[in-house]
Amino acid sequence: MAATSVECGDFLEFQDTLKRMRLIDDKIIYMLNTTIPTESFKAQLDPAAQCKDLFQQIESEHAQREQAINKCLNVTKEKVMQLKSLRDQGDESPTLIKSLRKEQTTLRLLQAELNVEEVVKKRTVQIYYERCRGFYKPPHI
Repeated sequence: MAATSVECGDFLEFQDTLKRMRLIDDKIIYMLNTTIPTESFKAQLDPAAQCKDLFQQIESEHAQREQAINKCLNVTKEKVMQLKSLRDQGDESPTLIKSLRKEQTTLRLLQAELNVEEVVKKRTVQIYYERCRGFYKPPHI
């Protein structure tokens, strides 16, 4: 899923999109079980190539999600800046203040989502490393 198709206007929709994008992390143990052959099948499959392909998939998904979160963070920061500048110019209307608070809340939620992303990444990479370290070691782990 490309980061450009992420909708930043509705935070709940954004969270649903992230949830779909995190399927690889949710199913990492299953994927490792199907990737790494048992002793009886080691001759038929190349576990090093399988682990390398899986790691590339994981890295790609992580990069796409981080790009999507950062894109929405930047969009929301820009909205907050615009609303603050309007408020600083003397517009104290209740709708402006309400919009500003809403965008500030969304900004905090997106920043929290970055923290969640770090935890999810760390867990996935750790599980991957525990199972694939004997077959393929990524250069930066």
